[in-house]
Amino acid sequence: MSCSHFGVSVQCRSDAGSRKQRCEPWWRRAMPRGWAVYLASPPAFTHCPPAAPAAAASAACVLPLSTVYGGLAAAQEPAPRGSGSWCSEMSVRPENHAATSALKRIAADMSNIIESLDTRELHFEGEEVDSEVLNDPKGAACIPFSAIYHTCGFKEPGTQTYLTGCPVRVRVLEVERFTSTKKVPSPNVYTIELTHGEFTWQVKRKFKHFQEFHRELLRYKAFVRIPIPTRSHTVRRQSIKRGEPRQMPSLPHTAESTVREEHFSSRRKQLEDYLTKILKMPMYRNYHGTMEFIGVSQLSFIHDLGPKGMEGMVMKRSGGHRIPGLNCCGQGRMCYRWSKRWLVVKDSFLLYMKPDSGAIAFVLLVDKEFNIKIGQKETETKYGLQIDNLSRSLILKCTSYRHAQWWRQGIDEFIRKHGKDFLTEHRFGSYAAVQENTLAKWYVNAKSYFEDVANAMEAAKEEIFITDWWLSPEIFMKRPVVEGNHWRLDCILKRKAQQGVKIFVMLYKEVELALGINSEYSKRTLMHLHPNIKVMRHPDHVSSSVYLWAHHEKLVIVDQSVAFVGGIDLAYGRWDDDEHRLTDVGSVKRMGAAKSVSTANLASTAESSEHIALQSQAPSPESHLSPRNADDVPDSSRMKGIGKSKKFSRFSIYKHLHKHGMHHADSVSSIDSESSYCNPPRSQPNLIQSLKPHLRMFHHHTESKQGLTEPQEDKGSIRSLKTGVGELLGETRFWHGKDYCNFVFKDWVQLDKPFADFIDRYTTPRMPWHDISSVVHGKAARDVARHFIQRWNFTKIMKPKYRSLSYPFLLPKTQQTANELKYQVPEAFHATVQVIRSAADWSAGIKYHEESIHNAYVSVIENSKHYIYIENQFFISCADDKVVWNKVGDAIAQRILKAHRENKRFRVYVVIPLLPGFEGDISTGGGNALQAIMHFNYRTMCRGENSILGQLKAEVGDKWINYISFCGLRTYAELEGKLVTELIYVHSKLLIADDNTVIIGSANINDRSMLGKRDSEMAIIVQDTETVPSVMDGEQYSAGKFAQSLRLRCFRVVLGGSDQNPDHQDPVCERFFKEVWISTAARNATIFDKVFRCLPSDQVNNLAQLRDFINKPKLATDDPAKAAEELKKIRGFLVQFPFRFLKEEYLLPSVGTKESMVPMEVWT
Repeated sequence: MSCSHFGVSVQCRSDAGSRKQRCEPWWRRAMPRGWAVYLASPPAFTHCPPAAPAAAASAACVLPLSTVYGGLAAAQEPAPRGSGSWCSEMSVRPENHAATSALKRIAADMSNIIESLDTRELHFEGEEVDSEVLNDPKGAACIPFSAIYHTCGFKEPGTQTYLTGCPVRVRVLEVERFTSTKKVPSPNVYTIELTHGEFTWQVKRKFKHFQEFHRELLRYKAFVRIPIPTRSHTVRRQSIKRGEPRQMPSLPHTAESTVREEHFSSRRKQLEDYLTKILKMPMYRNYHGTMEFIGVSQLSFIHDLGPKGMEGMVMKRSGGHRIPGLNCCGQGRMCYRWSKRWLVVKDSFLLYMKPDSGAIAFVLLVDKEFNIKIGQKETETKYGLQIDNLSRSLILKCTSYRHAQWWRQGIDEFIRKHGKDFLTEHRFGSYAAVQENTLAKWYVNAKSYFEDVANAMEAAKEEIFITDWWLSPEIFMKRPVVEGNHWRLDCILKRKAQQGVKIFVMLYKEVELALGINSEYSKRTLMHLHPNIKVMRHPDHVSSSVYLWAHHEKLVIVDQSVAFVGGIDLAYGRWDDDEHRLTDVGSVKRMGAAKSVSTANLASTAESSEHIALQSQAPSPESHLSPRNADDVPDSSRMKGIGKSKKFSRFSIYKHLHKHGMHHADSVSSIDSESSYCNPPRSQPNLIQSLKPHLRMFHHHTESKQGLTEPQEDKGSIRSLKTGVGELLGETRFWHGKDYCNFVFKDWVQLDKPFADFIDRYTTPRMPWHDISSVVHGKAARDVARHFIQRWNFTKIMKPKYRSLSYPFLLPKTQQTANELKYQVPEAFHATVQVIRSAADWSAGIKYHEESIHNAYVSVIENSKHYIYIENQFFISCADDKVVWNKVGDAIAQRILKAHRENKRFRVYVVIPLLPGFEGDISTGGGNALQAIMHFNYRTMCRGENSILGQLKAEVGDKWINYISFCGLRTYAELEGKLVTELIYVHSKLLIADDNTVIIGSANINDRSMLGKRDSEMAIIVQDTETVPSVMDGEQYSAGKFAQSLRLRCFRVVLGGSDQNPDHQDPVCERFFKEVWISTAARNATIFDKVFRCLPSDQVNNLAQLRDFINKPKLATDDPAKAAEELKKIRGFLVQFPFRFLKEEYLLPSVGTKESMVPMEVWT
């Protein structure tokens, strides 16, 4: 029986086991035995020519009979099309796993059949042409940088590789004719230059490559015409647009060996035209074979990845990583495997991708050790190519020796042209080049720093990188809290993650027995916010054998364009301002600029509210506490004032706050920390207790055990606070829960309860935190980001749990786009900036350690001409090459001696904390850890012949006092009617020299930070290019804007006064050094000693004297009025450092204590 359908002649027969009559076209006999052929539904092919048997063939779905009658039986639902039609349409149910697996087998079988088709019979007339690439638009749409996180398999349809609306232009530049010893004439190699938008690149191809490419396109064309019922194939077919028909371009038929040299230009033109026409047809341009032929991928045309280098498929050998402490199978030279990878060359790095998934599988950064070798002898691989850097020896296998040569030459030329800055070691041995005309800004204390970090995060479009020694997710970045939780760190990160910004956080994984910073809680909290937030912890102490050292950098990097570098962690206890308050009991009286509310009215309001609070059933106030959306509350179980008893949550004092326009005076997160969690309903007295902080917002009062008493006179605080939200008189709740701390009194506990107080703020003053940080833009920010990326990618390789695709490799942006700033921190200076660091194999996976911070410190000190100003958390130096190795202290001593020999003035100012930041009761001598740090600080300053004063006294005697001053910071306040004092903890890592050079970073002056092999650190050195007229040692001087303004701010904070104080302008003259600096420090220290009998003190030389000292009466308790009068004489915070404190005691840990079992390097 025969029939005709859509003009196709078929022959009908009945198959065994089938109830339907099958019609067989004439070409059915060419198919393998046991196969059936189905035509798809007619409407899909109405555009096929009626008399095109080959077209009909391509429109057929070819299925093995066993599949049709077996696995796909359930997936077939015959539906007649038209009267008497035998055709059926298959609909595949997604839930049928058997059908899905069968369809995958069909696709594989079809691929094999298409491979065996005779391509000479596949020339169809008419192809679709994408009209939008025929003309150059005014501007092509850029591929966003975030596309690097959304790569997919090379054969997946619909991937965006090219710039929208931008043609690919082709030029065949030259023909190379190679000589060969083989009998067969050597082929010609064509150098093809392609241009796409701003990108230009070259590929080398032989004519045989064109022939193979042409045949592959013909097979692909036939394959696309066949309606295989898989989702990916359907998408591929639907993506092909219909357009103006064009004839398929044809290749020249002349054999390559017969082409004469004088005809090369003609052959070049023919190949150029052929490739140009192919690239105008989207069906072929978007085919993965075409992309491979011209060497492009999804990462080729991303603006921020820089110019396009070589790309292509290679075989990659596993292993070669330099991972300390890792000796597992697969890492040695004797145990490896080969994998097919797509290699991409960029200006400062190489990467390879997995073709099947498109995943970036490794990133190799260009550095000073970058080198390429070829040859079997060098690489132990035939046609091998070995690429080395500080982190890995990557071995690739090419198809021929000439192929390997092309790769080596192409990579080498491209990197040397576009990334030469990365190939050399820079000043101080740094990985980063000196970057001129860089925008930079300094910060003194965390208030303005946190605000600028929060604003920069809010402006992020693509990425946020954060690494800290400690990170507390619940800290508030802007204070006082007047916008609910909008500016809480975890809320900011969640909000940005929801907007599509990728956030990557690296935390130091502490030894839990030694430190209580609970990085596991921080990681878990952040990871639960959103899938776009990824958190790593490092190091793994067992696998890496790193127990003693820490990741100590404090970095926030936004879009690889703005980088915050300094000493301030985004953690509890860090936020502070220039006033360094000791108390924060939560009483607020706010006086707005436009309208003031009388205290009497507010007091009566509070009293009436107290009554209503116990009875009212008014709606919950959270609805108007913050105008922001609900996403600002990532975890309500940890929020203040949420999840408590209904009576409290309906407390109607908020109505009155709203009525007076003060509903943002404090946030819902600032309610007394005792009621932070989901507690059962309270009794009435407890409820009143929980309302105290909010009642204090209206009137200051005394408290009794029974509850609230009548309002009394507001005692206020000794220093008033001026903020951007009007004036707050008295004291306000700036530090919530764990943020209110005094870590010498008591270290942090229960960090998983962030808003629960752990010390009594009504009896114990907080310890103020003095710190310095900075921000840089542009190329310097790119350098900071590069360090973060190096650490992230190293950690991903090293820790198996991070090898999944959910933790992506990070890619550095090119320096060529670094100055295209989308966001800029206000009030920045132009200066020359270089990024410096401490890094080693354990911390960054590099072959040789880097100690450029140490080198920079020593160099700046040695080359300084007038003065050095240092603020640092530690001061452990003066090398004996036994216990201490860094040279900072020696450089200071030698620089002073040089000035003495030359009879020139030179000043050194050193500000460090009066006590190390370790828990311990100093009234009993402090803990072992605290004493150990004290030992090494004193050993550096004044005790022993290696100390700075020891070296100076040997040559200049007591004249050392004309050159150097050591100071600390201390303040005082009134707390619940009592005078209290506390030292200000100096956490800064700052050096200023000569009003023109500044080093700001995370590196302490000790071996841990300086030597490079120990803690990982990051810093910047800033050298001014913009100057202002000033005075130095009584003479006219051009001071740098950045350095001088920072020094003046530091002087203003520690000495009191203003930035423009004329006494502070000249830091070298005799009057300032002796009558202002030393005199202020001595006077303040004397007054504090008289009023409070502070520790540490020069009056205490041993523990016996310590007991007597603390038992003597204090003026602050015996005569508070007189004490208050004395305290009015204090200026600033500066006090002399007590050199003689416990000088008769041996301060190193005694034998038998746990501290004595720790290696000495831990303390130094």
